[in-house]
Amino acid sequence: MTALGRQRYNLNIKYFMTLTPEQFNKLALKEDLKDFYTKVEMDKKFDQVLISNDKLMKKLDNIEHAFVSNLAAHDRFEKRLVRIEKHLNLGILFDY
Repeated sequence: MTALGRQRYNLNIKYFMTLTPEQFNKLALKEDLKDFYTKVEMDKKFDQVLISNDKLMKKLDNIEHAFVSNLAAHDRFEKRLVRIEKHLNLGILFDY
């Protein structure tokens, strides 16, 4: 390459290259990416995360169902206690 050609090349690099030479040298090569997960491996890992998430959601649904059931049972017991208190003329034993 002639000196003029080299000068034009350097000018083009300065004006049109968006990366600095240091940044360009830091770009990953194909060999550098061999240790990363492949798409199939990432899909498997993602599936494991989704399965785990589904299991947690099922447990949360069970807990919420148990909570609602207990709340309904407590309401029934409260109504029975109020009836018994009235029947025995005890008045209000517990005010809460």
